[in-house]
Amino acid sequence: MNLTKILSIVLFVVSIGLAYYLYDSIHSTIEFRESIASTEKDITDKLAVIREAEKAFLEQHGRYTANWDSLINFIENGRVPITLRTEKITALSYGEEKVEVQIDTIGFMPARDRIFRKNYNTNAASDGTFMGFLAKEGDFVVKGSPAYRLRAKDREKTDVYNFIEQGTIVALAKVNPGDKVTRGQNLISMWDYHLNPDVDVKNLADVPGSDGKKFDIFVGKIDRNGTMVSVIQVTDPAPINPERKASNEARNRQPLGFGSKVDVNTTGNWE
Repeated sequence: MNLTKILSIVLFVVSIGLAYYLYDSIHSTIEFRESIASTEKDITDKLAVIREAEKAFLEQHGRYTANWDSLINFIENGRVPITLRTEKITALSYGEEKVEVQIDTIGFMPARDRIFRKNYNTNAASDGTFMGFLAKEGDFVVKGSPAYRLRAKDREKTDVYNFIEQGTIVALAKVNPGDKVTRGQNLISMWDYHLNPDVDVKNLADVPGSDGKKFDIFVGKIDRNGTMVSVIQVTDPAPINPERKASNEARNRQPLGFGSKVDVNTTGNWE
């Protein structure tokens, strides 16, 4: 075997090795980024639950809590009122509309349902004659699907009105075809999950991917024009993303969290 062939074989082997090294490096980088994205999704899912639970806790107790056991117990065992919001819309003579809102407490529900679920009401679109529902209690309906039929006041044609949200129907109003309804009158009540129901509530304080570290939580009161108001801030103390770490001089991004110590704000910085 002459020198040229030997060099060719060596160069071929080296090129194969470099190609594998580049492939492995790129593949590892992609996997690392995907791992960060997946972990941060788990973190923001937890932060969203913590935020909603704290807001419900504030409604019930007039304050936020920094005690994780109290918050977890509230989620698992607490009860909150169920309210029904009804609007009465009256057309005024000069083209404006008068909106009267009535909120009634019609019962109580587990705090967990209040936190993880969102309730929606489908109301009559106008004054007129109700002509029938197009879905039944227990149905899961999607946005844009038919909800009910209504013949608007001073019209002969019956129109079909669609759902503007998706969810499971829990109640239909006690109205029958031929009954008169007013604009804003509640016809259908429904719910849907707006938070991840699989979040581990028992370990809510633990930051995913951090080997047991807990979220930093601050609650307090600040003065706003002579009124003391509650504030809260919850943050990830050990970001897995290098761009969020304090050691990163560029500090491209802040650690994941929501709220503020100095402002009435519960916005999450991942939104």
